[in-house]
Amino acid sequence: MDETKKEAALLYTQTENDAAAGTDTVGRLQVNVTADVGQIPIENATITISFTGEPDSATERLTTDSSGQSETIDLRTPPLQYSLTPNSPMPYAEYTVSVTAPGYEPVIVSGVEVLPDVTAVQNIEMTPTETSQDEEEIIAIPDHTLYGDYPPKIPEDEIKPIDESGEIVLSRVVIPEYIVVHDGVPADSTAQNYYVTYRDYIKNVVSSEIYATWPESAIYANTLAIMSFTLNRVYTEWYRNQGYNFTITSSTAYDQKWIRGRNIYANIDRLVDSIFANYLSRPGVRQPIFTSYCDGKNVTCNGLSQWGSKYLGDEGYTPIQIIRYYYGSDMYINTAVAVSGVPSSWPGYNLNIGASGDKVLQIQEQLNRIAQNYPAIPRITADGIYGNSTANAVRTFQRIFNLPQTGIIDYPTWYKISQIYVGVSRISEPG
Repeated sequence: MDETKKEAALLYTQTENDAAAGTDTVGRLQVNVTADVGQIPIENATITISFTGEPDSATERLTTDSSGQSETIDLRTPPLQYSLTPNSPMPYAEYTVSVTAPGYEPVIVSGVEVLPDVTAVQNIEMTPTETSQDEEEIIAIPDHTLYGDYPPKIPEDEIKPIDESGEIVLSRVVIPEYIVVHDGVPADSTAQNYYVTYRDYIKNVVSSEIYATWPESAIYANTLAIMSFTLNRVYTEWYRNQGYNFTITSSTAYDQKWIRGRNIYANIDRLVDSIFANYLSRPGVRQPIFTSYCDGKNVTCNGLSQWGSKYLGDEGYTPIQIIRYYYGSDMYINTAVAVSGVPSSWPGYNLNIGASGDKVLQIQEQLNRIAQNYPAIPRITADGIYGNSTANAVRTFQRIFNLPQTGIIDYPTWYKISQIYVGVSRISEPG
């Protein structure tokens, strides 16, 4: 066992002693298991959770339900203060999640980062044995960017020139369905490219770049910066104009940290679903602003300080106040005019009991298709009338997919239904 894991083992022993004294610090973990094609939830998968570095120290054994989900469990973590103060000891506990299911190759994810007082969500995709040539898939999550040692960002201009001859630039800001992530530096031809849905990419990066224990306004501000950064790469076709076949890299020297297979956090998951079409703008500039940021302690930059934004959040600053503190008073939040990869856009108003018409009918039909994969969602009559049965189906959908269980089709629920419907029906493929 290396020194870091030894220190972690000592920490866990200490937290066990704290627990006996009634002063333990815990976080939560929930695991979602699906097939890697068609978004089919895998029922009765067996999940074993152990301390990373101590593979024989199984602490929990769980089984997935008909939605491919485990129960949410409490796990020991370091003190909350570690994630609220820079240069502290490792602020999260690292766990290994092992999953087996009949007919699928086993999956092992080590280094799952469980922070105190928040829920870590580990999504697992399993490959059917008949289509796989591997015995098992092993994913190792590296250190968080605020704790580990990563290269600092190479400075770039926040507004890219778009009038150069032959340069490809989109005519409007569109939320893409997929981001093609190059898992290495741009010139590394051996690094693999991954197709990742836009929202999943943003959730991954936010979970990799800041701590989910921070004030919500700071998480919101950092998420806006990360989304605007990403959409600038999309809008200007930055890498494709250099002859590459990807949208963005996972290198912190060139872009922002994306980690294949890492866990996200329930509060970040919910926030991104609510604001995913937003980005940052300046007056008279069409492209999303390339919003540089850095940790603000070990590395400084001409942009947002991550730790500084946390302290501003502590002081009660709103997300836009944090943004303007770092980027200037003329920065504002904009919304993309279109979202790719959905059957139809948000109608502009909530759907609730008493509503009727084509939009209600569309949602009912989509929920019924989703229910084929997620049988916990009750089937409903697709009649275009929003009654109690539709509200109950919506409420169940919201529970499964980490949305407020209101039974109302609001903005995030509309687009989450669209996303899952596309995933289960495969009417839109990456490309």
